[in-house]
Amino acid sequence: MHNPTLLQFFHWYYPDGGRLWPEVTERAAWLAEIGITSVWLPPCYKGESGSYSVGYNPYDLFDLGEFAQKGARATKYGDKAQLLRAAETLRRYRINVILDVVLNHKMGADEKERIGVRRVNADNRNQIDEEIISAEAWTRFTFPARAGKYSRFIWDYHCFSGVDRIENPDESGIFKIENDYGGAGWNDQVNDELGNFDYLMGANIDFRNRAVSEELKYWARWIMAELPCTGFRLDAVKHIPAWFCKQWIEHVQATAQQPMFIVAEYWSHDVETLLHYLDRLAGSALLFDAPLQMKFHQASQLGADYDLRTLFSETLTARAPAHAVTLVANHDTQPLQSLEAPVDNWFKPLAYALILLRAQGIPTIFYPDLFGASYRDEGGDDEHDTIEMPAVEELEALIRARQRYAHGLQTDYFDSANCIAFSRSGTAEHPGCVVVLSNGGDGEKPIAPGEAFAGTCWHDYLGHRQESITLDERGRARFRCNAGSVSVWVIDTRRESAGG
Repeated sequence: MHNPTLLQFFHWYYPDGGRLWPEVTERAAWLAEIGITSVWLPPCYKGESGSYSVGYNPYDLFDLGEFAQKGARATKYGDKAQLLRAAETLRRYRINVILDVVLNHKMGADEKERIGVRRVNADNRNQIDEEIISAEAWTRFTFPARAGKYSRFIWDYHCFSGVDRIENPDESGIFKIENDYGGAGWNDQVNDELGNFDYLMGANIDFRNRAVSEELKYWARWIMAELPCTGFRLDAVKHIPAWFCKQWIEHVQATAQQPMFIVAEYWSHDVETLLHYLDRLAGSALLFDAPLQMKFHQASQLGADYDLRTLFSETLTARAPAHAVTLVANHDTQPLQSLEAPVDNWFKPLAYALILLRAQGIPTIFYPDLFGASYRDEGGDDEHDTIEMPAVEELEALIRARQRYAHGLQTDYFDSANCIAFSRSGTAEHPGCVVVLSNGGDGEKPIAPGEAFAGTCWHDYLGHRQESITLDERGRARFRCNAGSVSVWVIDTRRESAGG
């Protein structure tokens, strides 16, 4: 049984031109061989900007690169045939297919409608003007190129609670739509940032309209049949009422042919907020451990001034490990993005060792950390910056080590601010390991894997340390790592088989 290991197979600046689906197909065999068990694909449907859309500005959830809409037939990542081929190849190699889905909003409407709106205070969304303005807004989605194939549902202003742009009069801001659902207010059970965080962007979907909620459930059934997948990543759920997410997830699980892996992106660094959200979902989903990712960022910035003993304190991994999906980076935290919190290169091997080789959480690998990436975009200073994200040299070995050695009981040695360690005892079928890491000088920890290992010889699987370590008659030794580095110590089977 493989340890679950998730790969986010894209980043925000992945090149245009339909390259990604073919790359997934090409790399699938190798991913399975090194130990990747699930691949998280980017939004696979047509976005507002057509073949340039990263996927988070959804236009038509039923267009998987099949229809000439928004200036292109294919999406940024390829056409439907290439997508289906990529998914089938992953399944052939027993890799799970996780689809990214944005249920919060739609963008790129086909027609304008004359509607009534109220102006909203963007800094406190609960402050909604009493005056109703008659204006035009892009709120009608008819999908003329698709012409009713797969779904005949037409989206109009009754399906949305807010927009960020009106015409005649021409204004930008946040505008609460007057319709028959929910009265004058926003949805409940959303994040309370800025008063009420229901509204995010575009035409904000109003889940209180039952026709809307049923259409989104129908889409889930359709996509599970059209593109057989084994899970979903739900985007921006802090803006979606928890009652709807719970309802949607329960519908998916009830209608799927197998239990579905569902992870929600509720990006908060407050673990209590995440736990409260899990309660609202009745534990029906996993969440990304945003607090831990921020700790990795801070630790990489502070170096030896960071107390490594506190890395897991007040994280989802510590408080609710069965619901934690761990990560070092994603498309939002990478440089020049909205939640930018990059982990410095020197610390990435340490961070990945901590999520890949420990027992708690399901680890996520970020595409640029495995394959590298280079891109250029405008930064906060309005200047264009070139970003180089080199592949993490040790990452392939750490992924392989997760499958080979991350087994058995875990014992922590978090007794020093600048050097921590943990061991995995192994099982009858799989060996264990000892992991030592330091954010200061050379690290050393006395560790006792046990008398059963007396006399065994161990080496650093990552090759950072060249010496071998032989355990004494009581199964003890001092395990080391280099300054600002990590070592993964495993039994040297080559020496054991040679009698050395």
